Amino acid sequence: MDASEVKKLEDFAYEARKNALYCMATLGVGHIGGAMSIIEVLAYLYNVEMNIDPQNPKKDDRDMLVLSKGHAGPGLYATLALKGFFPMDWLATLNQGGTNLPSHTDKNRTPGIDMCTGSLGQGLSVCAGAAYANKLKGYKSRMFCIMGDGESIEGQIWEAAAFAAQYKLDNLIAITDCNKLQIDGPVDEIVSLGDVEGKWKSFGWDVVRANGHDFNEIDKAFASVKEMNGKPKMIVLDTIKGKGVPNLEGKVDSHNAKITIDEVKGIFNGEVVEWLK
Repeated sequence: MDASEVKKLEDFAYEARKNALYCMATLGVGHIGGAMSIIEVLAYLYNVEMNIDPQNPKKDDRDMLVLSKGHAGPGLYATLALKGFFPMDWLATLNQGGTNLPSHTDKNRTPGIDMCTGSLGQGLSVCAGAAYANKLKGYKSRMFCIMGDGESIEGQIWEAAAFAAQYKLDNLIAITDCNKLQIDGPVDEIVSLGDVEGKWKSFGWDVVRANGHDFNEIDKAFASVKEMNGKPKMIVLDTIKGKGVPNLEGKVDSHNAKITIDEVKGIFNGEVVEWLK
């Protein structure tokens, strides 16, 4: 990936982070921590990796994303809006009456959302089932699943892991947003994942680890799991919860926090998004 490609992704991530924060600020509160930690990987997926069409969001052969940590929806909403899946001014309606953007992602309301998620631990199972169905249909499309490290302590994750390996779902690429924090505190203090890479490898998955805020590393990670070799893929991304919000970066309190329009203006040196003007 050359410098100009990295710059385009950095610019997109900047806009996605800004729009996601303003989206939450219109409500006054939001799941800032988990939305901010996945901005870069979303920017990469929707600009480089995934086969998508904003004008035909339900095309049969599309790549699909399951955001298992559905509370991080504002990060995905901003990404989808910037890609043209729906009007930017929808971002001003987050979790309000009649909105198409509920606090947790809902495929029945939002163009570009492929699965209803938010009940943590379930996304990978749904994603594995869809990947299996795609293979039965002969589709070349891939399933992507973004999970939190906190939700990865749930048993259903590991049932899905075993299923995916058993049925050789090499069209499944899972991503662990490893920001080290969950709603109750540090993951290592709640239920440590220990050697997370080793765990996934022991279940029969190909595994790679990268800095989730560095586009060169993200690009190398995705390139390394392209081979369709009969194994599902896991990309562990080391991230910072609340990335880009100085008073919340790396803090448990960022999981669900209050935020105002003026605070977002301060973060972005007075820049205001068009849909709020």
